Amino acid sequence: MADKATKTGFGEGVRDIGKRDPRVIGIGADITSSVGMNLFADAFPDRFISLGIAEQNCVGVAAGLALVGKLPVFATYGVFSAMRTTDQLRVSVCYNNLHVIIGGAHAGISVGPDGATHQALEDMAVMRVLPNMTVLSPCDATQTRLAVIAAAEQVSGPVYVRFGREPVPDFTDEKLEFTVGKGQVFHEGSDLTIIATGHLTWEALQASYMLEKEGISTRVINLHTIKPIDEEIIVRAARETGAILTAEEHQVAGGLGSAVAEVVVKHHPVPMVFTGVDDRFGESGKPEELMEKFGMKARQIADKARKFVEKKG
Repeated sequence: MADKATKTGFGEGVRDIGKRDPRVIGIGADITSSVGMNLFADAFPDRFISLGIAEQNCVGVAAGLALVGKLPVFATYGVFSAMRTTDQLRVSVCYNNLHVIIGGAHAGISVGPDGATHQALEDMAVMRVLPNMTVLSPCDATQTRLAVIAAAEQVSGPVYVRFGREPVPDFTDEKLEFTVGKGQVFHEGSDLTIIATGHLTWEALQASYMLEKEGISTRVINLHTIKPIDEEIIVRAARETGAILTAEEHQVAGGLGSAVAEVVVKHHPVPMVFTGVDDRFGESGKPEELMEKFGMKARQIADKARKFVEKKG
């Protein structure tokens, strides 16, 4: 198993749907190779438009293309594609329920040295409250490629695909089905459930193996779709394990943890604890150091889970 950047998986996915569907048009915002869109641009130069550092304009153009029957894919850093463009996405794309795929690159704190201004830690919260918007947060490069294909083939409205920059373990089997709105159980357990998304799915899995050696049985769920959320898999986990820990490279408020808590409190209330960024901005540093500082490494997730189980018991 090799490490691979999820941005590369995104680029491969856009290139793949471009091969399958001549309606696909790529839109760049001056950082084409940084977000993986160069793979599409190189393959289909006549179907790629670079509009420069004008993200709101990119969304407007994407909306126009969708209205005339094209399938536009717009990608830049998540802080720009999800938040600088929120008004345009809300009114031009979501209000009209247009099939536009939005790539949110460099998400989370692991983008590293770029620092707080470029670390998307609020994008899932912003995107999931927009009506008609589907929000995908795949766990590795292969799943990111599959997510882009699913965004093109399984959804008819706007889709936000969240992904990172740094190479991470690429552990998804290419044959593993990706269904929008359906989570995946990656490890069975009965003492508690860790529900993770994005890069933290790998960390959650490693934490579960650590806990298993201590006799703590941990279920790990990869929730690659934040919206529409898989209520069934969450409620079943709540009923069968009685405790849920969420893990995300995002603000705790408004993201995966909040989305899961909304389901739990409605259908089967159980104790919950959250792993993520707690109401603060990121900062510059090496990706691994930042992950450690913000408590997102496997050992730290295992420590939190262990204390949670002891309290539960």
